[in-house]
Amino acid sequence: MHTLEEQIDIDVPVQVAWEQLHRVQDYPRFVDGVRHAHSHGGHRAHLDIEVAGQERVFETAIKDLGGNQVMDWRTLDSAHLHGTVVLRELDTGSTQLQVRVEYEPEAVEDTFGGPHGFAQSGAIERTVRHDLVQFKALVEAERPLPGGP
Repeated sequence: MHTLEEQIDIDVPVQVAWEQLHRVQDYPRFVDGVRHAHSHGGHRAHLDIEVAGQERVFETAIKDLGGNQVMDWRTLDSAHLHGTVVLRELDTGSTQLQVRVEYEPEAVEDTFGGPHGFAQSGAIERTVRHDLVQFKALVEAERPLPGGP
């Protein structure tokens, strides 16, 4: 099992970032390759993903683990991906978002194709970093204005 950890600071309160993480229908706006997403059945999400021209469907389980600050997710299929998102309040208006992704390299290669070894790790790292930057841009652009409704 390989593990990747990345983090980013976001200029919104923890609750704003937390609420955005739970808008599964917005995942295509910041998760690379996700074409459509919706939640269903409580703590489940359905993701339609395109990777290297191939369409894939993933079902994931999502679980909140603590005080609107820790989300755990895992795929329920052959990809064997597992992740944790942790939000930490830096001050009243900013948050650190940390992502930890665990994956089996062989399962990722079988499911998604692409490189293996160090090249695979680098590709996953770049993708996660890009997704974090996209999330930051999305949540900061949509944050409520001070004193607004």
